[in-house]
Amino acid sequence: MPISDKLYFANCFKIFAKMPIFVALKKLRMKLLKGTKLYSIFTSKCPVCHKGDMYVENNPYKVTKLMKMHEFCSHCGKKFKIEPSFFFGAMYVSYAVGVAIAVAAFIISFFFLDLGRNYSFLAIIITLAVLFPIIVRVSRNIWINFFVDYDREKAEK
Repeated sequence: MPISDKLYFANCFKIFAKMPIFVALKKLRMKLLKGTKLYSIFTSKCPVCHKGDMYVENNPYKVTKLMKMHEFCSHCGKKFKIEPSFFFGAMYVSYAVGVAIAVAAFIISFFFLDLGRNYSFLAIIITLAVLFPIIVRVSRNIWINFFVDYDREKAEK
């Protein structure tokens, strides 16, 4: 496929993604998750009220601010660092998430793309390197959601 065709399809996808129906579907999907732990995990919002941001910078690829979190939720006042070294436990979650992503990368590259073992191994390394900031954030979000529950009353204040 010529490069111009690839660019055409990429531009079509961008146009479709901005169409009101697709934007509305995305918002509806997030609204359906509101009040669940998945909402807090995927949006990096406060696990108690689902309104305040947990991280200073929303973009995980700004590596200098990857781990910087707000001390308290701006909406409900929940303290995110519950105790000293609280997020050390997120390392175990990070390991599990990383293994799951590595297995998925291997299955896709080896069985579906029919790459050899060496190229599949390379695909795993590249995938984990590219997704590292997201894995770190999602692991922290999962870890705090193990211990903190959604509170509808605090969300409505």
